[in-house]
Amino acid sequence: MSDVLVGEAPHQTSTMVEPHTPMTFTNAKLILPDQVVEGTLAVDKGKISDLSSGNVSHALDCEGDYLIPGLVELHTDHLENHYKPRPGVTWNAVSAVQAHDAQIACSGITTVFDALRVGMEDDADLTAKDMRAMADAIEIGQQEGRLRADHYIHLRCEVSADNCVEGFDLFNDDPRVRLASLMDHTPGQRQFTSLEQFELYYKTKKGFSEERLQEFMQQMKARAERNSDKNRSAIAERAKAAGIMLASHDDATLAHVEEAVQFGINVAEFPTTLEAAKASHEAGMAVLMGAPNVVRGKSHSGNISARELAEAGYLDVLSSDYVPVSLLQASFLLAQQIEGISLPDALQKVTKIPAEAVGLADRGALEVGRRADLVQVRMVGDVPIVRGVWREGYRVA
Repeated sequence: MSDVLVGEAPHQTSTMVEPHTPMTFTNAKLILPDQVVEGTLAVDKGKISDLSSGNVSHALDCEGDYLIPGLVELHTDHLENHYKPRPGVTWNAVSAVQAHDAQIACSGITTVFDALRVGMEDDADLTAKDMRAMADAIEIGQQEGRLRADHYIHLRCEVSADNCVEGFDLFNDDPRVRLASLMDHTPGQRQFTSLEQFELYYKTKKGFSEERLQEFMQQMKARAERNSDKNRSAIAERAKAAGIMLASHDDATLAHVEEAVQFGINVAEFPTTLEAAKASHEAGMAVLMGAPNVVRGKSHSGNISARELAEAGYLDVLSSDYVPVSLLQASFLLAQQIEGISLPDALQKVTKIPAEAVGLADRGALEVGRRADLVQVRMVGDVPIVRGVWREGYRVA
């Protein structure tokens, strides 16, 4: 990766005090929404001001590398790994956000929706107050110019939990909250339609005995019966009133999709069946799947693979989920391995489509007038290398 210019600082969206310096990138493979063009891209005042074929002098030489839009990540659970790096260890929240942000930016992600949990199990290692602390740290980091990427918040709302609505209300009037997903991880449905997968997950994660696992499953089912329907409606109403976009989560049946349509869902996250993905896509929702699923070739929960949805034409958006570097790698893999998906098509699934799905139409494509969120990428084998990252024309990685 090229060196960051001395004295250059990440752009602060709320405290801009000096003009952007115009700059030009040349000798680049520009991945436009519909084609790859070898040429030159100019930036002025933080936006793309010109695109042309051919090379020019007195410009940043990309050495034949790809130049792509900054990646847009709608659902990453990765921040928690830095805030709670080990059992019993809670890290300084601002420092945790900075560490998370550095890995995000160096993975080519310039816009990120940090997924924070709302609705906890009784013995959860993190609480709603921890989520609020991380949200406050994101705001501090953004305001103080500590962060390389542009951060928003995605609330992962576990509607079966007793404290779901209470946790959601801790984020009232937080302008960084732009997306909320309606989740229900009760065994026997959605992600865990297969009880075998649920048992494997919780025996591995919690170390439960068979007796304790059965007791836990009954508690989860009773909790869902008590809460899921009313909390789903309450969160949807609150989100609509606040202008927060909604995502469904782990839809498995046509009934799930019909319910999502009624709630005005914008994004269908991680549908577990071809039937649900097809219905969601045809209903106008952006179908989101995990990039690790693409890289690994299968779902870690034993559900439908993202590649199968891509082959069927029902995959719209990729998310890095728990591995930031997977987002860029998966997009290149789709173009290499799925017939009918070109590199521009694949890159749109991690740039333009997710940006526009959540109302951020100012970024996500190499087009004149869009934000100059840019990533210089070199392919070596099957794993792309990020060689430089710019946000609104400022070098951040």
